[in-house]
Order: sequence, then C-alpha cells, then structure tokens
Amino acid sequence: MNWLLVAMGGAIGATLRYGAGLLIAKPQMMFPWPTWWINVIGCLFAGIFFAFSQKYVFLQNEARLLLMVGILGGFTTFSSFGLETFQLLKNGAVTIALSYVISSLIVGVIMLGIGFYLTQLALAQA
Repeated sequence: MNWLLVAMGGAIGATLRYGAGLLIAKPQMMFPWPTWWINVIGCLFAGIFFAFSQKYVFLQNEARLLLMVGILGGFTTFSSFGLETFQLLKNGAVTIALSYVISSLIVGVIMLGIGFYLTQLALAQA
C-alpha cells in the first residue's frame, strides 16, 4: 500500500509540475524561472505539511508518503534544477547559474521556514 501511495502522489505531483511549468514558462527566458518557482513553492508546502505533521501524528505515516514523498517529490524538480544549472555553466552563463543556485537554496529554505512557522502559528490559534 505504501508503494501505491507514493506512486499516486508522484503522478499528481508530476502533473502539477508540468502544468505549472506551462503557466510560468515564457519564450527566450535566460533564468530558469519555472523550475525556480516550482521548487520554492514546493519548499513552502513542505514547511506547511511539516508543521501539520508535528501537531497531528496521523500525518507522519501514510499521509507523509502520499503528500511529501509522492506529491511534493513529483512536484519539485531537483534533477531539472541540476540539469539547468549545468546547461547554464556549459553555455558560459556563470553569473546566471550562480544566482540560480544561490537564490534557489536560500529562498527555498526561507519559504520552508515561512510555511512551517505560519502554519504552526495558525494551528496554535485553532
């Protein structure tokens, strides 16, 4: 059953990633904004879910497999991130590559923290 939860979540997440990429992508973009936004949004939702899972124990097992491993694992795009960074470096766009890597990591971690702490605050009010 665990494998099925991850597979279903992965299919949902990958479909969401594809759709979001179509909405964000514009021709002739130098900076890989679609992947950047998808990873940042994924980090925000990871923080939100983590906060919920700290308060509600039932979210630490099967729900975690479906939501975190499946949906968010399928939605976020670390392999695409690595490939796009490599392509930027290969094409000599070192400054863009470095800004992409640094901003993805910093903003991603910040968004995860924001999602976690705002959700934790909201749950404490409930």
